[in-house]
Amino acid sequence: MLTIKILGSGCPNCQKVEQIAKRAVATLDVDATFLKVTEMKEIMAYPILATPGLVVNEKLVCAGRIPSEAEVTTWITSALV
Repeated sequence: MLTIKILGSGCPNCQKVEQIAKRAVATLDVDATFLKVTEMKEIMAYPILATPGLVVNEKLVCAGRIPSEAEVTTWITSALV
């Protein structure tokens, strides 16, 4: 089972990253738990300089931009191996 974290304040960009990640998970038909991390102290535990951030199984895979669904699919597939 995957754990996917969305790092950010909950702004529209953070919501968009969450939607993209959920579509990728649905396309791959895998089980995943989604967590929203909004506390700055928790966000700063990751090597992130700008939000939104995307963490797959405790690995920061994207920060400061909105990834494509294809990118997210690749990161999730890699995390499953």
